[in-house]
Parts: sequence; C-alpha cells; structure tokens
Amino acid sequence: MTEQGEWRDYVVDKVRDETDKIVEAFAAADPPRTIAVATRDGGLDFMYSVGEILIREDHVDRALETLEQPPRRELPDDRFETIIDGVTLFKLGEGPFSLVPDALEQIDRELGAGIATPNHVLTVATGQGGGCSATEPEPVYYEMDPFPSVCPDGGAGVLIYMADTGLLADAATHTWLKYGVRMGNPAEDVDPLQAGPPEIQACTGHGTFGAGVLRCMAPDAQIIMTRALSNCGSTVESDLVPVLESALSLGADIFHLTIACLSRNDQPLIGFEVWLDHVRRSGAICLAPAGNCGFARPEYPAGFPEVIAVGALGSDWRGRATFSNFGPWVDVYAPGRDIVNAFATGSYECYVYPYGPHDGQPGQTRNFYGMAKWSGTSFSTPIVTGLIAARMSRTGETARRSAAALLAEAREHAIPGVGPVLLPHCGGHHEPGHREECCCGHRHRHDRC
Repeated sequence: MTEQGEWRDYVVDKVRDETDKIVEAFAAADPPRTIAVATRDGGLDFMYSVGEILIREDHVDRALETLEQPPRRELPDDRFETIIDGVTLFKLGEGPFSLVPDALEQIDRELGAGIATPNHVLTVATGQGGGCSATEPEPVYYEMDPFPSVCPDGGAGVLIYMADTGLLADAATHTWLKYGVRMGNPAEDVDPLQAGPPEIQACTGHGTFGAGVLRCMAPDAQIIMTRALSNCGSTVESDLVPVLESALSLGADIFHLTIACLSRNDQPLIGFEVWLDHVRRSGAICLAPAGNCGFARPEYPAGFPEVIAVGALGSDWRGRATFSNFGPWVDVYAPGRDIVNAFATGSYECYVYPYGPHDGQPGQTRNFYGMAKWSGTSFSTPIVTGLIAARMSRTGETARRSAAALLAEAREHAIPGVGPVLLPHCGGHHEPGHREECCCGHRHRHDRC
C-alpha cells in the first residue's frame, strides 16, 4: 500500500462517492489536509492524514532513531505536537520513511505493534458507503411526529456532551429541542446551511437529528452539542482528542461520541486510549456507535472495552439491521432503522450511489421540511444514551451504575442471533410483559412498542 494509490479503482461505487466527499472536505478546510485511503475487500480499510503519525511519548526517541531521523532536540519544534499527555503527533518530513505506511511498518518491525499509529480519520459515515450514517436522509410528511416518540419526562439533572456535526440554528423550533440543548460555542458549533435558497449539504443536520432522538428518551436532560465533525461529518484523531480532553472540565456525566473509525490492523487509537482513562477517573461514561459496515470487525472508539458500543436493530425491532456492525465487542442493540426526528428545511441532492449522480444523470433531489427519516447506528446510540440519562434521574444512580443496570437488563432479554437489546420506553423497567407507558405514549406490554 502506498499513499499515491488509486483507491477509487478498488472500491464499490457507493464507497467511492462517500469517500470522495470526505477527502474533498478536508482538502477545502482551513488549514487544508491531505487524506489518504487504504482499501480492503471492495471497501475501505482505513483513512488517515498524509505525513503524520501518532507515537506514544515514551517511545518517541527510539521511533525517531528507527526512522533514521535526527534526535528530537535537533528537529524543529513544529514537527511535534502533544495531542494528549503521553501521545505525540510527529510530522514525518523528508527521509527514507516519509510515507506513513513505510514508517509504521518500520516501527512495528523494530519496536512492536501499537507504539505508533496513523493519524486516523473518524467519521459519522464509517467509510463503507451509504452517506452519513447507513443511509442518506429521507423526507417525511410535514410536521410528522418523531419516532420513537417524546417521553413525558426523564433525564433531569444529567449533563451530556455530544460530539457531532453541531446544532442547526433553528433546532429550537422543535419542542423537544427548545430547552436544555445548547452549543458548546455558538460561534463554532452551529451546523451551517448553505443560504438562499437553503441547500442541505452532506451530513448537515446529523447532530440535530441525534440530539432529537436522545431528547425523546430523556427530554429533561441537558445537552452540550459541539461541531467536532466539521469536514463532511469527519475529523482526525489529533484534532478531536484535545477537544475532548478540554471538555472533561465541563463535568459531563455522559460523553456521547457520534464517530466511528476503521483502524490500521484493527489497533486501538492511542490518543483515545489515554483520554478514556481520564474519562474513567472522572466517573463519566462514554457511548459510541458500533458502525454501519455490516461486519464483525471492530470500529473505534466503540471497540474499546470502556466504551458502550451500540449496534442497530432493523425496522421490526426483532433482528439486527443489515448495516449494523456486530460481534462480542458490541454491548447492546437498539432501534436504528427508519428513525424519524428533527432535521433541516431545504433541498438536498443525494450523492451516494444509486441515488447520487451516475450515468450522466444528476443526483436525486429531496425536499425537507424540518423532519427526516434516517437510519444508522448513529441513531440507535442516542436511544441508549437517553435511556441511561432517564434512569439516572429516576433512581439517583451514577452514570456508571445506571449503564451497568440497563446493560444487565439488555442481556437478560437478548434476541438470539443478535445480542443484548434495549427498546425505547418511558420510565419504569424495560421487561417483556411489563406494562408501563412506552415511547409511543400507550400503556401496553413491552414486546414491541
């Protein structure tokens, strides 16, 4: 594998369309970044920033020697950047190992695997096609109710930090998002619409949709939304980890990260590894989507044992959604197909095959009026986050205790061939046969809301 390879020749159409958008977004960013793509079995292996690697701090000197670089004291300071205590970004520059794949193979041979990694791209789309999340958003009837529905209460006193695409400026027009949901920084975390007339760009509205799903389960929870994924729903590890480290000072109970990343050799992300240790010590918990590739290969950060990995159920809530990743590393499954919630108003041109441009024809245009139907583990995850927050406010438990109790409950009611399952519900216990008020506002048995 080289950084100059024609990756487009080795992937299916929908993967090409989606990945092109991400690569172009990074190239147009300020400052611009060149993204390389490694392929595998007709899809992506992983994506990474060209010319940069992350190294564990206590191995930097040996890594430089291995790469035939001068000692650190003789190199310019701007070739190094501390991502988080214990992990350093190194810019390769000129030399015999100037390409990321060559440098990492050399370090692996000499020092062992896991010492250095690429500066991976993390994205809401997970790199296997289908637009942001598993599908591109679909229009629904004007003023359609959210599905699952809004609970009457739940989540009071719980603070949730969401890393996503930001918040739409008109999000508060939806009653379940009117209070208690704010941007971390209004100047930076607004999810922009292209003006006059409104054109909805790829991944726009993703954060607002996810926050809406969460608030339907826990309408009294407080949410801080950040536009951490500003490059067509993507970022790189070196940019995101410092933001998350700084966010620890906010005192959030739950970190909800709508990101997934396929990594080189399925190795953990070393910057995230350090940050998650800090999260554990703070008493907070972290949730992330399992990803939408439809296979058992782990994606990160969901693949870390400390993170609650959420997969998606299909539209009947009885089987796994075909797009959902799976395996023993996935902790729980929740509905993720055909979810309805808050979205942007404007026109949207599909860009992923078969609805995107092909055979000389333009992409399909879809018109939206503030609501959408969307699918993906990005939207099964906020259901679980919301249920944890609602339980915390109801029982007075910590986030860790509430999550453990709900996961134990999910394991008791696992679906054969799928795994532990949590269905949307409002208050009380989620047990098949238990009568209580459900997500759809009726009192009946919880075999299916």
